[in-house]
Amino acid sequence: MSGDGTGRRAKAASIAKVRGKAIAGAAARPGAAAPRRPPASARRYIALWKPYDVLSQFTAELPGQRTLAECGLPGGVYPAGRLDRDSEGLLLLTDDGPLIKRLLAPGSGHPRTYWVQVDGVPDDAALEKLRAGVPIKGGRTLPCAAATLDVTPDLPPRDPPIRARKSVPTTWLALTLREGKNRQVRRMTAAIGHPTLRLVRVAIGGVTLDGLRPGGWRTASRAEIEGSPAAAR
Repeated sequence: MSGDGTGRRAKAASIAKVRGKAIAGAAARPGAAAPRRPPASARRYIALWKPYDVLSQFTAELPGQRTLAECGLPGGVYPAGRLDRDSEGLLLLTDDGPLIKRLLAPGSGHPRTYWVQVDGVPDDAALEKLRAGVPIKGGRTLPCAAATLDVTPDLPPRDPPIRARKSVPTTWLALTLREGKNRQVRRMTAAIGHPTLRLVRVAIGGVTLDGLRPGGWRTASRAEIEGSPAAAR
């Protein structure tokens, strides 16, 4: 045993976390304080228009996949939720871990509004089915707001364009949900016989796509995120 007593001390070790994965072996300074979350005033909230064909993550799963890394986002922020690769629109990112956890909780109930281009022309009965809830894989959907958009929304063209049939018209719907099952909107419109051709999320809480273009982002606020949903236009 050494005379200075160091042999009686427990060996200090730490675990560093990088994007949610634990990495052992990083030595900690004796008496060093644990890292703390940034104060509320320093937390960042980002509203991004996720483009089509981009994953809602920073790392590709397969060679050639596009990711959020191409959007020039500030470091240290992470998606609060996701959009499928073949969907577009609003994605929130933040370094506010508790808010991410709350937004992703199954019972959070925060509103999300989508503009959905579907094959064909849903009638009132089909819309009423959406409003009441339809059975899909994973269970019956909760009641939601569903309406036909009277005017085609002013959106940038999608690249590549949708595969529409020349002999069949398409319709734009506005749907506001308070839950987020896997590919829920697409499964809902398929359940009423009108497959989704294009899907754009336009609002989460009080945050909207206003002022953004695909791939663009802006700073938002927690108050916006927790605010009222934008009215379907």
